Amino acid sequence: MKIAIITETFLPSTDGIVTRLTASIRWLKREGHDILIIAPDLGVTEFEGCRVAGIPAFTFFLYKDKQYSLFSKKVGRELDAFAPDVVHVVNPAFLGVTGIFAARRRKLPLIASYHTHFPKYADYYRVSIFKPALWWYARTLHNRAHLNLCTSQTVLDELKERRFHNIHLWKRGVDTEMYTPERYEESMRERLTGGQPEKKLLLFVGRLAPEKEIETVRELLDSSDDFCLAVVGDGPHRSVLEETFAGTNTVFTGFLHGEELASAYASSDVFVFPSTTETLGLVLMEAMASGLPVIAADSGPTREQVRDGETGVLYDADTPGDFTRVVTKLQDEDYRRRLGQLAAEESRSIGWDAPSAQLLSFYEEVASPS
Repeated sequence: MKIAIITETFLPSTDGIVTRLTASIRWLKREGHDILIIAPDLGVTEFEGCRVAGIPAFTFFLYKDKQYSLFSKKVGRELDAFAPDVVHVVNPAFLGVTGIFAARRRKLPLIASYHTHFPKYADYYRVSIFKPALWWYARTLHNRAHLNLCTSQTVLDELKERRFHNIHLWKRGVDTEMYTPERYEESMRERLTGGQPEKKLLLFVGRLAPEKEIETVRELLDSSDDFCLAVVGDGPHRSVLEETFAGTNTVFTGFLHGEELASAYASSDVFVFPSTTETLGLVLMEAMASGLPVIAADSGPTREQVRDGETGVLYDADTPGDFTRVVTKLQDEDYRRRLGQLAAEESRSIGWDAPSAQLLSFYEEVASPS
């Protein structure tokens, strides 16, 4: 099968969307499928033997550390030359608009996948007045696809309520060979704790943006000197966070990748996930596979991944002090280890093969309708 994937974000960017895409592309390529990737031009021209057709990229004023591509006739030319059996537009917002209309104009089978709650981000960027328009925009784009995918049941239910059509759940996955408790390294723990490895090490991994609510952790660091925090990632909110956490036991590492990232997970004690706006949060799966108990803000998508009191602990983001109350439970070493062991055991049965095979079945469904 010839598959064209048009995505708003791709390598060298690192986020949950790119993680899912690269894992799926590897599997599809291994199964013998021909793939064209159309993405913002960030210097990457090939991935796993698949050509990456770069579209000129620009900085978006609300998110200045990331580049996006706008409407481009090159998308249509690439589709004409490649002649795909199916087009998959990932998280349509800017470049994806061109992809959707180019595919429809050519009467190509079209799938769109929803990964980011952009309308909900409006509150964090002080543009709440635009939320109805953002929902209309997202719904209008997705309802031009023959089939839509999203990554959690909670989001699926919400999109149905908002009149998105033909929505299906795309299963979660994690690289269980890369993310494992065996990646523990004493030198990494020294680095992440700022030379205080005896303290309980909390880890956050992800894009540093206001909607991630990382400031929540500050209350714990102020109330107890037993903990330290490692923040892995980068983004537009980094300078604000560095100022917020000044004077605390906090280390900012910037982006980590591959084995270095896997070691950061395995060398920590607890993974913290304060966001309530995620559509899934693949970092939760990576942390759990690495043997970390998760402390997460209670939301629909986190409840789908974290079993409260068994593989992690959920807290009420709307209750002041609840995060600190929950974290202190994990000072009990036996309890913390038990949660981490259960998290790792539960994750071992989840890889990327099943979600990738499921994606192929969706491609086949729209390419060969009965």
